[in-house]
Amino acid sequence: MHTFVRPSTFTLADVDRKLNAAKLSLPKAQQLTPPDSSSEGGSSPSEADYFPEFPSEEVRPLDQCIAIFEKGPRPASASLALLNDEEVIQLADAGKIAAYALEKLLGMDALERAVRIRRALISRASSTQTLELSAIPHESYDYSRVLGACCENVVGYIPIPLGVAGPLKVDGVSYPIPMATAEGTLVASTSRGCKALNAGGGVTTVLTADGMTRGPAIDFPSLVQAGQAKAWIESEEGYSALRTAFESTSRFAKLKSLKTALAGRTLYIRFTTATGDAMGMNMISKGTEKALDALQKRFPGMVILALSGNYCTDKKPAAINWIEGRGKSVVAEAVVPGHVVKNVLKTTVQDLCNLNIKKNLIGSAMAGSIGGFNAHAANILTAIFLATGQDPAQNVESSMCMTLMEPTNGGEDLLISVNMPCIEVGTVGGGTVLGPQQGVLDMLGVRGAHPTQPGKNAQTLARIIASAVMAGELSLMSALAAGHLIRAHMTHNRSQVNTPAPSAPVTPGPQSNTVLAQLARSNSGRSPFSPLTPLTPSMSQLSLSKLRR
Repeated sequence: MHTFVRPSTFTLADVDRKLNAAKLSLPKAQQLTPPDSSSEGGSSPSEADYFPEFPSEEVRPLDQCIAIFEKGPRPASASLALLNDEEVIQLADAGKIAAYALEKLLGMDALERAVRIRRALISRASSTQTLELSAIPHESYDYSRVLGACCENVVGYIPIPLGVAGPLKVDGVSYPIPMATAEGTLVASTSRGCKALNAGGGVTTVLTADGMTRGPAIDFPSLVQAGQAKAWIESEEGYSALRTAFESTSRFAKLKSLKTALAGRTLYIRFTTATGDAMGMNMISKGTEKALDALQKRFPGMVILALSGNYCTDKKPAAINWIEGRGKSVVAEAVVPGHVVKNVLKTTVQDLCNLNIKKNLIGSAMAGSIGGFNAHAANILTAIFLATGQDPAQNVESSMCMTLMEPTNGGEDLLISVNMPCIEVGTVGGGTVLGPQQGVLDMLGVRGAHPTQPGKNAQTLARIIASAVMAGELSLMSALAAGHLIRAHMTHNRSQVNTPAPSAPVTPGPQSNTVLAQLARSNSGRSPFSPLTPLTPSMSQLSLSKLRR
């Protein structure tokens, strides 16, 4: 952008005229007050130093922009409204305003402008200088829901394709399965699983536990005192005192259990709490702080090392979550008729059960997996998390899942179940405050807090997720058993955009002698640098068929 400098013929009369025009255009509360002539040194800035003017294409010198910002109408947003974007950028470059505080300074009615200016600041300071005019969208978004809740230093938003699998019948009710993903075949595959599960009457779920956890770490002056604290917490008196303090912070936070463990002089306490329809991390953290205050009154020598001592455990794989659960613990099962396994899934009950044992159970055990006794539970769970405003980092523990398959009804039909002890979801708070995510929750009928049964909406969402995971597990395992996985991904998961041309010569691989001979004949007499003749469809199929065998 070009910088324009005012002509030297600009007079003080012109300044007065523009100042008066600006005053008349502003509400009384925002009009400029002339500086006090009794200021230090017997002189004061002239009205020209304010130089107020509504935004134009011209960019005024930095000193004039500073004068408008510092001495113009209050609040600061009124002064900044008199400056154009480039002039605000000048102030930021000069250190007069902070880029992270643009929303606060510009005001709630200029949130998109704050994002636009920040994009320019970051872009011009970077080595690539691409952000300002990039394809990352930033317009027509409700940033008021983001501010102070979901993200900082915002420069736009990232759209993710949203697909719908299903519907899937869960506990007698049909639900569309929303999935935000960029992986081809995932929605289609899950839909196929939904079709197979519906054919057997749908999915039945059982909620076995509901409790979010927080596990602080506390140091004591001696092992004896640490042991005394552990014993007191586990006593009726201690538990009652901590529960009273904990539950005083929220009408929804209900302490369900305390689990303690000692490592030398360090005591770990695992608070487990019902959190209503919220996922509950903020709620339980607030309650834990209050409970620790009560504990410190009993043991004043203790030192709180961290509110989270990784005994929770949040966003990390941990056996304690797999064994005791975290969030919503759900078990789901369904019976798939044998003819559906054959005609829809293109495999057999026997092959599916054998593959599930060898892959999901034995294979995962050989790898030393914790909670990874499944084919791709994280795929479906994370896609639904993104669509419904959940914390995607919590897929680490939430996607822990054990998939079981066995023949039933005399070996004719398939009994399939999934066990997911750590589905950490909520329908209020976090990303669920964003408009698009609320629209998805509305589609499922679980938006916000349940009006009569606190926690029911979040529990229903967890049941839907477990059932959708089952559909995804069933479809992928069937594709593997039938040898269809590569074929499906070659059809649906190969973007032609930005796909580089094949290298020449072709990287050697496990191709048949026939294919290699055809390649040699078709390229005989060519220069070593000439591109090879591409494989014909029949040759590609021959190569893939041999790979599958």
